Amino acid sequence: MVFAFAVSAACCLGVGFVLQQNAAQRAPMSDFLSLRLLLDLARMPRWLAGIAFMVCGMVLGAIALGRGEISLVEPLMATNLLFAMALSRRQTKQPLGLTGWGGLWLLAGGVAAFIVAGRPHGGRTVTDPLRHWLVVGVMVGTALLLTAIARRVRMSTEAALLAVAAGLLYGVQDALTRVSGGRLKEGWTALVTSWQPYAVVVLGVTALVLVQSAFETAPLRMSLPALTAAQPLAGIACGVGFMGDQLRTTPGALAAQAAGLAAIVVGIVLIGRHPAMPSGMATSGRVRDLQPH
Repeated sequence: MVFAFAVSAACCLGVGFVLQQNAAQRAPMSDFLSLRLLLDLARMPRWLAGIAFMVCGMVLGAIALGRGEISLVEPLMATNLLFAMALSRRQTKQPLGLTGWGGLWLLAGGVAAFIVAGRPHGGRTVTDPLRHWLVVGVMVGTALLLTAIARRVRMSTEAALLAVAAGLLYGVQDALTRVSGGRLKEGWTALVTSWQPYAVVVLGVTALVLVQSAFETAPLRMSLPALTAAQPLAGIACGVGFMGDQLRTTPGALAAQAAGLAAIVVGIVLIGRHPAMPSGMATSGRVRDLQPH
C-alpha cells in the first residue's frame, strides 16, 4: 500500500507541476517572489487544476508517509518527473530518444537500487530537540540562502536555485507531516498544541511561492529537475537525522545506496532537460534582463 500511495502521489504531482508551469509563465513578472503571484494565478483555471492535482498528490503522499518510512516514500515520489514527462511529451509530440530513455531507466533503476540496498525501516525516533532543530535549521537556512543568491544571478540559474530551495522546504514539510500524523494519533489536543502542523502550512505556502516564481522565470526543464532532486534528498536527511529511519550500513549497501541516489539525480536531470519538457519561456513584454541582477 505504501508503494501504491507513493506512486499515485507522484502521478498527481507530476501532472500538477506541468499544469502549474503552463499557467505561471503567463503571470506578470511584477509578482515575482510575492504572495500576489498566487492571487493572480488563482484566476487561471489551468493553474487551479494543477493545484488540485498537487493537493491530491500531497494527501496521497501524507497517507504513504503515515504507513511507511520517509526514506522509502521520498524516492518513490521522485518519480513524479516520469509522469510530468509523459504529459509534456503528449503536449510537445517529442520522441524520447536516447536521452529520454536513459534518464527514465536511470531514475527508475536508481529508486529501485536505493530501496533494495538500503531496505529503509523504522526505528526509535530521536527525542533530542537540538537534533531536530539542527537538521530542520540547516535545510531551511540553506533554502533561504539559495533564495537570496537567486536574485543576483541569471534567470535560468535563478529558476534552478529557487527550485532547489523549494525542494528542500518540501522535504522538511514531508518529514513534519509524518510527525504531525504521529501527534494526531495521540489526539487532537496533542496535534493543535504542537508546532509541527503550523510549520507544515508555513513551509508549504513558502515553497509554493518559490516554485511558482521558478516556473514563471524559466522553462520547466530549468526548475523541475532541481525541485525533484532536492526534495527526496532533504526528506531522507530528515528521516535519518531525527525521525529514526534506518538504512543498511554495510560497505556494499552504502555504496549501492550512493550509486542509487546518484542515478536518481542524473536521471532527473536528463529527463528534465529533454526537449519533450515544455519550454514555457516568458512571452514578449515579460522577458527580464538575462544579465545578473
